[in-house]
Amino acid sequence: MTETSAYEPDVRERLERDAKEIIGRYPKPRSALLPLLHLVQSVEGHVTQNGIEFCAEQLGITAAQVTGVVTFYTQYKQKPVGEYHVGVCINTLCAVMGGDQIWDELSEHAGVGHDEATADGKVSLERIECNAACDFAPVMMVNWEFFDNMTPEKAKRLVDDLRSGKQVLPSRGPNTLAGWKDASRVLAGFPDGLAHEGVQAGPESLRGLKLAQERGWEAPATDVDRERPHEPVKPGEVTDPPPNEPGKPIGGDVKPGSQEGRNQ
Repeated sequence: MTETSAYEPDVRERLERDAKEIIGRYPKPRSALLPLLHLVQSVEGHVTQNGIEFCAEQLGITAAQVTGVVTFYTQYKQKPVGEYHVGVCINTLCAVMGGDQIWDELSEHAGVGHDEATADGKVSLERIECNAACDFAPVMMVNWEFFDNMTPEKAKRLVDDLRSGKQVLPSRGPNTLAGWKDASRVLAGFPDGLAHEGVQAGPESLRGLKLAQERGWEAPATDVDRERPHEPVKPGEVTDPPPNEPGKPIGGDVKPGSQEGRNQ
C-alpha cells in the first residue's frame, strides 16, 4: 500500500467499524480525533494522507484541521518508524542521571538519529522530553512501555536484542512487548487485555505511600460543601461558537469555567 493509494476494501471496512465505536464514546464527534489518529496509525505505522483524509471524513472536519493536530503531537508520526520505537528521556532529571550520554552512545551505536529508523526497519529512536517516570531515572521506553534505571550499555544491549528478535520485557507492565502498530491500536482505545500483567508500580513509586502508612499520615478531608463544576459534560451543554472576527469576543454558548468562557 503506497502513501497515495486508497485503503483496501477490507481495511476500510474495519476502520469504519472501529471509527464508529470510537466516535460513539464522545458527546461530539470531533472530540474523537486523537484516538482516531492512533487508529489509522495502527494500520500503516504512521499517519499518512490516507489516514488524515479518513479522519476528516469520519468527523466532518477538514483535512487541514486534522493535519494541524498531527503536526502538533509527537506521538503521531508522519513517516515510518521501526517495529520497536525506542524513546530516550533527555529531560532535566534523566539528563543529569545519564540520559544525554545514553542518547549519544545509543544513537551512534544504532546509526540513526531522532525519529529515524534502522535500515532493517526494526528499531527507531526518539529524544523524549519526559517519560513521566523520574523516580526511575534515567528512563527509556519501547512502544511506550517502561525500561527503568538505564545505562548506555543496557540501552545498546536492548536495541541489539530488539533487532535480533530476542524476547524483551519491560521493567514494568505486561509480560510481552507489543509491536508499534499494536501499541497504537491500544492507544486508540482497544485494550489488548494485558493492562494488569506484570509489575504495576515499583518500590520507588510506592515509597511515599509506605512512609505515610508507617507514620499515620492521612490526606486532609475534602471540602464537601465546596461547589464543584458539573461533570461530565452532556452533549447539549456545549455548542460550536459561530465564526469569530479577530479582536471580537467569542460568541456561542460555552461551558462555564472553560477556556472559551474565560476568553469571553
